Amino acid sequence: MKAALLTKYGPPDVLEVREVSTPVPEADQVLIQVHAATVHTGDCEIRRFQIMPLFWIPLRLLIGVIKPRGTRILGQEVAGVVEAVGADVTRFKVGDEIIATTGMKMGGYGEYVCLSEKRTMAHKPANISFAEATAIPIAGQNALHFLRKADIQPGQSVLIYGSSGSIGTIAVQFAKYFGAEVTAVCSTGKIELVTSLGADHIIDYTQQDFSKNGQTYDVMFDTIGKSSFSRAMSSVKEGGAYIQANPSLSDMVRGPIASRRQNKRVILQFAGDKSEDLVYLTELVEAGKLSTVIDRSYPLDQTVEAHRYAEEGHKAGNIVLSMVPAG
Repeated sequence: MKAALLTKYGPPDVLEVREVSTPVPEADQVLIQVHAATVHTGDCEIRRFQIMPLFWIPLRLLIGVIKPRGTRILGQEVAGVVEAVGADVTRFKVGDEIIATTGMKMGGYGEYVCLSEKRTMAHKPANISFAEATAIPIAGQNALHFLRKADIQPGQSVLIYGSSGSIGTIAVQFAKYFGAEVTAVCSTGKIELVTSLGADHIIDYTQQDFSKNGQTYDVMFDTIGKSSFSRAMSSVKEGGAYIQANPSLSDMVRGPIASRRQNKRVILQFAGDKSEDLVYLTELVEAGKLSTVIDRSYPLDQTVEAHRYAEEGHKAGNIVLSMVPAG
């Protein structure tokens, strides 16, 4: 099979598409023919190995100290078709269309991947393409996790910073689904998209600083980790919550202290990875209450170009690698 290999740490050019052996499923595994995989910011961070200090040493030991160990294939979520199953597999059968997260095993940037059926997997929604489906697991679970933690109530005000990104586009829809009044922060070129997702109000960050407009919100959700901690907290109402989905080390230190000193919650907990949540997300997609946004799709041979575009930081929603014609 063909796969995009991470041969060393560095810029996008270190990724090389090569022929490698097709994996063989163990007793508890399914072999997935990958139709689509996302290119996440996290993939780029691992490729460069620009990792939060808290995780630097354990990840370096896991992946490789000097260079990636073994056949290292990036890709944290996939959509595809079950090609074969191990003897002990009970949840899925050959021919099932599924979506899954790969965890630190990764492996999404290849034509096939083997995953334990105990991993977070669900049947693909029938009403969307593989490309659209592969963008559900990580962004969907993150948006769901954090907005549940905030315990949003109907009529509350929610500001979503980074509303046009992979998590942000789903968070806007979830906040509306929970009955909130949503203010979305994005750039000029993304206003039409975010409005179409249901945002009630738009703040164009190229024209206005959300923290200086005199407004406060029940929940302030930074989906990308680029807001100022102090300015964000000043925009949260008493008794409200500041969610930081991609916290810096400084945020992780300041958050618990601020929560104790102020009548405002700081939510920094990382999202879990649960099949029941993924099934819930697929049900919402099938019901037409949730959708994913695909900015660009690249063939596997253009993985380097996909990473270059991801690092420009201007994508709307998700970037996808397509292994076979989308269906």
